Amino acid sequence: MKTNVYDEGQATDVPQHNNIGKPIPQKTKAPKKAVSSKWIIVALLVLSVVPIAAGSFRLTELAGGAEITPDNARFFASPLPVVLHILSASVYAVLGAFQFATGFRRRRPAWHRAAGRFLVLCGLLAGLSGLWLTLFYPRPEGTDLLYALRLLFGTGMVVSILLGFAKILRGDVIRHRAWMIRGYAIGLGAGTQVLTLLGGTLIIGPPGELSEALLMGAGWVINLAVAEWAIRKRS
Repeated sequence: MKTNVYDEGQATDVPQHNNIGKPIPQKTKAPKKAVSSKWIIVALLVLSVVPIAAGSFRLTELAGGAEITPDNARFFASPLPVVLHILSASVYAVLGAFQFATGFRRRRPAWHRAAGRFLVLCGLLAGLSGLWLTLFYPRPEGTDLLYALRLLFGTGMVVSILLGFAKILRGDVIRHRAWMIRGYAIGLGAGTQVLTLLGGTLIIGPPGELSEALLMGAGWVINLAVAEWAIRKRS
């Protein structure tokens, strides 16, 4: 029994010929264009603007001897941890964005390695100082959920960076990249939290203690979800 090669579902798989026997050129779909690393870097830098601005304001407040209030008294009582956290997190956010420049990274691998080592130091300093602030700074009552989330994601950031560093020492580039992306996603959570808090305020009004904690947690979750999508897409 003969099979018709032009049956539905097979016609596009078999080259067609014209009346003199030459194959007819087939139209092919153009491949989808990947998102340029330039736009990824721009997006990450934009996401870093508000938290860096807020950190700069805090540093100016501490350096200028601003009026001490119940909201900032803990920073004046022990300024070193918050100063280290702001500076290291700002460098980590900005310099870390340029690690996503694929073409530049391939052309300048030495720069990528040197910047990566410095970023490991900044990321660990930002994560550990953030944990210190959470554990030892006086905290308002009724913020148990936010307290737990900060401990969870702060620890996750430190562990991700350490795992990423350990993987590259063993030559495992794929897992190194994956863990570093996760650590950076958590570190950039403050930028996404600006958006989630703003969106929550517009939808439900000024957030209470529980809704604020949930909205801030959503910022970390969103970043990690995007990171996992990017990791699997590259894989």
